[in-house]
Amino acid sequence: MSEGPERPTFDDEYLDDVANRLVYNYDLERGERAGGQRFELYGRLRIQSRKQFLHESINYANQNVNEHLFATRRESVSMDDIESAIELGHELAETGDWITVDETHRSTDFTFVFVVPEVSESVREFVHQYRDRTLLRYGYNGHYEVNLVVVAPEVESYVASEEADVWRAFAPWADSDPDPEPRLIERIRGLLKRE
Repeated sequence: MSEGPERPTFDDEYLDDVANRLVYNYDLERGERAGGQRFELYGRLRIQSRKQFLHESINYANQNVNEHLFATRRESVSMDDIESAIELGHELAETGDWITVDETHRSTDFTFVFVVPEVSESVREFVHQYRDRTLLRYGYNGHYEVNLVVVAPEVESYVASEEADVWRAFAPWADSDPDPEPRLIERIRGLLKRE
């Protein structure tokens, strides 16, 4: 019986557990440097999609989706730290080393995760409302997004920006999305409800 794919181990038990949840979807590394900053956990997700007709040599609609995940543990996180991560995401996108801009590129996400003892209210409010998508060549070459997650595992608290789906790996105690889209039945009930 196999033990699963190889992954880096961490001295930090929490990050080690997160890596265990991410290993099947992300290529993981530890101690990755990006833009002069060091991140304890780095993960890369790459999805390639293509359609074929009759034979694999006759293919079309080739698309690439990438995510670069940068996680770090801090004593605290301030609005300056959040803004610095956003700037770093834009810098990485503009260097050309992290995104291959061509007609097969659909999207690249830069997700920054801060593991802290507690989530301040100002950070929670900003991250919860944050959404940043930039089109490449008016969308012809896809887009990139910068996403944020701030998590305090000791007090089981987290906040994630709208498109940061990876929060589930960092907040296993949260059994559902904090802002779920209403289901069809709930929407119909809302329409039929008389007040």
